[in-house]
Amino acid sequence: MAEFIAENWAALLWFLAAVALLAVELATVQLVSIWFCLGAVAATVAAIWGAGGTAQLGVFFVVSAAALALTRPMVQQVIQFKKVPTNADSFIGMAGSVLEDIDDLAQTGRVRVGGLDWTARSCDGQPIRVGATVVVESIQGVKLMVRPREAAATGTTQAQSLSK
Repeated sequence: MAEFIAENWAALLWFLAAVALLAVELATVQLVSIWFCLGAVAATVAAIWGAGGTAQLGVFFVVSAAALALTRPMVQQVIQFKKVPTNADSFIGMAGSVLEDIDDLAQTGRVRVGGLDWTARSCDGQPIRVGATVVVESIQGVKLMVRPREAAATGTTQAQSLSK
């Protein structure tokens, strides 16, 4: 056994790499390393047949790339990733009131929108004072990105006056 390992140490390393890549693949829910696992298996075979180190690397990269190119389009058709809308998306466009001064530099700010308190940041980076009415423009993580209602209304008024 020791003699076999001494003669085929490169094959053993490629085999261990294939096992490790397979373990990574099994630990994830997305296909991320199966192609490299196949390449490592092919390199193991090349090492057993006596190919040199450069040839083994070449086999690894060619088989991995071919496996990726041949199977990836089919896999993407089978696995459809859908964006799941959340209830938080319903807050976009809603108006709310500022409970704590919004200051992006100080990383402070809270608003109440739809009866819930949220951490908030200004869309344009300008501070917004307590009591101001704001409109939710977007959600980034757990923070509402807001704009003062006057600014949102001014933009609408300008657009309406341009159309007249």
